[in-house]
Amino acid sequence: MSVPTASPHIVPQNTVKHVAERTAFPVLVAIAFSHLLNDTIQSLIPALYPLVKDAYNLSFSDIGLITLAFQMTASILQPVVGHLTDRRPQPFAMVGGMVFTLGGVLLLARAGSFHSILMAVALVGIGSSIFHPEASRMAYVASGGKRALAQSVFQLGGNAGAALGPLLAAAIIVPLGQSRISLFSLLPLIAMIVLWRVGKWYLRMMALRTHRQARQPAVSRAPIPKKHVFGVISILLLLIFSKQFYLASMTSYFTFYLIGKFEMTIQAAQIQLFLFLLAAAVGTLAGGLLGDKVGYRTIIWISILGAAPFTLMMPYAGPMWTIILSMLAGIILASAFSAILVYAQLLIPGRVGLVSGLFFGFAFGMAGIGSAVLGALADATSINTVFAVCSYLPLIGLLCVFLPRERA
Repeated sequence: MSVPTASPHIVPQNTVKHVAERTAFPVLVAIAFSHLLNDTIQSLIPALYPLVKDAYNLSFSDIGLITLAFQMTASILQPVVGHLTDRRPQPFAMVGGMVFTLGGVLLLARAGSFHSILMAVALVGIGSSIFHPEASRMAYVASGGKRALAQSVFQLGGNAGAALGPLLAAAIIVPLGQSRISLFSLLPLIAMIVLWRVGKWYLRMMALRTHRQARQPAVSRAPIPKKHVFGVISILLLLIFSKQFYLASMTSYFTFYLIGKFEMTIQAAQIQLFLFLLAAAVGTLAGGLLGDKVGYRTIIWISILGAAPFTLMMPYAGPMWTIILSMLAGIILASAFSAILVYAQLLIPGRVGLVSGLFFGFAFGMAGIGSAVLGALADATSINTVFAVCSYLPLIGLLCVFLPRERA
């Protein structure tokens, strides 16, 4: 993770160019690992829903409100954090974010009421809102020009953590009880150590990049005229909406769907949720590997619209095909986010933090709103109706026809 130790005031030009253009894979792995730890904690929240629903006599609407409390605190603050760090980067802010996450984990382990659960998940959401924009910026800096790959490696850590959470919940929390969540307080502590070292690397990179810009200011160009940027960003956000609403149905209610329709046990249903999330992690990496080669617009097209055949068939499938179709949909749908994020960053050059915060924040917000809305729909109708309705969401991918091609 080290970089040359030359003084930031007198840096050989060939050293500056080499470091700036090199993909820093050790740094990307460290950021992805921290993302894994962060999102493992986040994914414990929906994995606990079957347990707390019975323990506290909650409705599906209450379950949706728990997700909303987490996702909204994670959502609203992210663009603000991104905007502030664009103006003044904060390499060690992520360490502070993990302090909030740690507090949320400890409170969740001791929560004895619905309202204390809401407060605990809100703290985890605040920690996430601080982590994501600056971590995404660091991935961008470490990319060496391979932007989609860097964002996918970063996202892969998050998806792996999201898949690991339900598995750990099934193995530890379901059999041993809610209080065992305190064991997971070790994860943010480890993340703090890793992120402190990444922050030190980022400080050195900031000095090198400042020197390079002083010698040869970079000229960035958006892929389309500025007056059209707002419309294209709106389309990208609608694509995020379709993706996140569908993922909200899976992460919050897939276990209930499997339990209700196929009479699976809680632990068996959580393992199936793990398989879906694992497939999403594979799709995230695949999207990054292909995005830099075939184009971000092409990946967005394939990812959003390509999942539609599988989501449309799933409500009518038996248990085995439900798992297969869910995994295929997860692989294809998850490949979109890195391409969407990099495509948006190209639209607004020099505002990596703001764009990252906007899209991560919007994604979190849509997931929270989606969970609340779908929970209310489940209470009013049934879980089966929720999945029947959500199966049409990937068809919003038809809006990709309005996305302009990237300029060379």
